[in-house]
Amino acid sequence: MSKRTTALILAVGLLLTACGADGDTTDQQDTTTTDEATTTTVAASTTTAELPDTLTIISHDSFAGGVTDETFAAFTAETGIEVEVLPAGDAGSMTNQAILTKENPVADVLFGIDDSFLSRAFDEAIFEPYESALLADVPDRLQLDPEHRVTPIDYGDVCVNYDVSAYSTTAPPLNIEQLANPEFAADLVVESPATSSPGLAFLLATIATFGEDGWQDYWRQLVDNGVNIVSDWDTAYYQEFSHWGGDDPLVVSYASSPPAEVIFADPPADEAPTGVIDETCYRQIEFAGILAGSDDVEASQLLVDFMLSPDFQESIPLTWFVFPANEAVELPQEFVDYTIIPASPISLEPALVEANRERWIEEWSELVLGS
Repeated sequence: MSKRTTALILAVGLLLTACGADGDTTDQQDTTTTDEATTTTVAASTTTAELPDTLTIISHDSFAGGVTDETFAAFTAETGIEVEVLPAGDAGSMTNQAILTKENPVADVLFGIDDSFLSRAFDEAIFEPYESALLADVPDRLQLDPEHRVTPIDYGDVCVNYDVSAYSTTAPPLNIEQLANPEFAADLVVESPATSSPGLAFLLATIATFGEDGWQDYWRQLVDNGVNIVSDWDTAYYQEFSHWGGDDPLVVSYASSPPAEVIFADPPADEAPTGVIDETCYRQIEFAGILAGSDDVEASQLLVDFMLSPDFQESIPLTWFVFPANEAVELPQEFVDYTIIPASPISLEPALVEANRERWIEEWSELVLGS
């Protein structure tokens, strides 16, 4: 496998394993406003508790894989606190581990829980509420928890991508409904929701679009149309997607896939070879939360503040290929030029997903896979 391919797999495959604050001020940060952005400096001397030498973040493997010595260097320089990251599998495994160890938490902060797992975590009361002043720079649409048990850090959209070259003389489908049209028979590869985060997001998008009474009929149409089902994003994108030599010009991937194609292009490219069908996009939001039982709650609050600050938020797009939650941060030009942020992404209420996720996956498996 080439270095370029390895880098692109790491970058694009991260997302989200797996989805209104008043902005009260605190005494834990010193905020200065410039003409370009709001810069937040962590002021350790203003805390009322002695700061620890180390804080631990438990997170999914995709986030942990992107962390380098520079990721939290500015936080350490300001506070003297080293940050360790404990990888814990995918978002579901990470959430389960945090729940199972809630009486004796293995970390101070959890990062990477998305809206599909929030209700489970809230029911288990694993988080210590905290409202960061920097939430003033985060849009209300990303702030799903009015009790501030978790803080939105980034978001991404799982979308159907298309191979631009395959539709040079005809138009690609415009939405989820059109994916089942006869003219797109055998064009689509999707990941199994039982084994893949983007596969689950696409299943949820179909349920949100067609409802409980219609989603199974829609999937029957896809099956009759010859939809290609694979286990994971890597296989779907790099083996089955026609842009990378496969037979399928439509693939469930991410809104950030086209800019990644440009950034890692060798030789360099001026245009993205793939596109996003924006009306298929399902929004996933990732959150950080201070774990109840942490011995260092005030220091953990500083760390959450740092993760919302421009220092950290500016690193998010080109490290994990998702979008920063802080709207005061400018996006890299590649994200401006080569992708879209859907105006009305598809979503479902976290509590509804939590209550029905396993049943939906079982019903999908029986319908599509016959098991």
